[in-house]
This record gives sequence, structure tokens and C-alpha cells, in this order.
Amino acid sequence: MRVVIAEDNALLREGLVLLLTSSGHEVVAVASSGPEVLPALIEHRPDVAVLDVRMPPGFRDEGLRAALAARKEIPGLPVLVLSQYVEESYAAELLGGGASGVGYLLKDRVGRVDEFLDALDRVAAGGTALDPEVVTELLTRRRDSPLDSLTPREREVLELMAEGHDNATIAKTLVVTERSVSKHIGNVFLKLGLPPSDSGHRRVLAVLAYLNREL
Repeated sequence: MRVVIAEDNALLREGLVLLLTSSGHEVVAVASSGPEVLPALIEHRPDVAVLDVRMPPGFRDEGLRAALAARKEIPGLPVLVLSQYVEESYAAELLGGGASGVGYLLKDRVGRVDEFLDALDRVAAGGTALDPEVVTELLTRRRDSPLDSLTPREREVLELMAEGHDNATIAKTLVVTERSVSKHIGNVFLKLGLPPSDSGHRRVLAVLAYLNREL
């Protein structure tokens, strides 16, 4: 898999390069500042881009802006964004407009190598990978919403769905049967007023569309 990395922290940047190359991926370009990102993405058209949100010169949202611009130039470009903190407005903007092939992880997730590589593969394949803390922030942002009608178990299932996990993984995580997971998912869709959806990524997108509406 061909990857472009945009990260201004030299230690983390080199760590990502080492991790990805040792896992069999090809890092085709690295960028250390915001203005370098978009040209690198357009030139190399990678299978996936791993981008920091805040980069020089302004340390505001240069990485995110480059990601959004690149997805306009290269529709469907898979982007995995890394951030030091949960920044809700950035997450909402990135997840808008379909959210196919998009991930938003906190940087400490990189240290959990298997989870990070799994998220990268999922995003590159057109799926969604959201950090659990990001999902929690999205779920708790608003009060007096249909989300309040969900049971604790249904909320757990919704969070895992939004992270991009399939029924089998959700069942294993919660130590329940897949049949129980399917029942909970049905209840979630009913309570949130979402139409029935196929299993897989379209289901995740439906949930994300609802969460975006709640921001």
C-alpha cells in the first residue's frame, strides 16, 4: 500500500515511516508543513494519506484543509487524520459529505500498533475508523436528542458501529452473540429514525450522517 505521511513532529513522523515500511507498506512521500501536503498528495496519489490536523506555519487546521482539498482534487482519496485532542468541529467537517474512506484517530492510538494498522487498512479499503473518544464526544455533544432514548448497551453498539466495526467484532468486544448485536442495531436504527441499511460501511455512514446532524 502506498502512503503519504504529513506530520510536523519529527519523532512521530519517522516512527510512522518505520512502522509502515516494516509492515510492508511503501511511504512515497512525507510532509512536515501544511503547504507541502496538497502537492505531495496530488503528485503521488497514494492509496491512503496519514495527516496531522495542526501543522506549520499556523498550527491550526493546515493538515485538515489539505485533506479536504485533496479529496476534491482526488475524489475518494482515503484519509486517516491524526490529532492530539478530540477537535469536534474538525471531525464533523471531515466526516461530512459521505465520509467514505475516512479515519480520525488520536495520536496515542498509533502506539497501539495492531489497532492503528487495522484502522489504516479499513480506511484504505473505503471504510471508516473513528477513535472511541471521538465517537464518545459526538454522542454526548447534544442533550435532549433521540440518543437519550438508547439503552447503555445500544449506545455501546452504536459507538462500535461508528468506529467501523462489523457485527462479529462488536459481538466479540461486548461478549454477546451476533444475533443480539443485530437486535440492538435494529433498535438503534428504529429509535434514531434511520432507515434500515445493509450491513457494512453504508450502515456506518448512516449512523455518521445522524451524528453529524446532531452537532
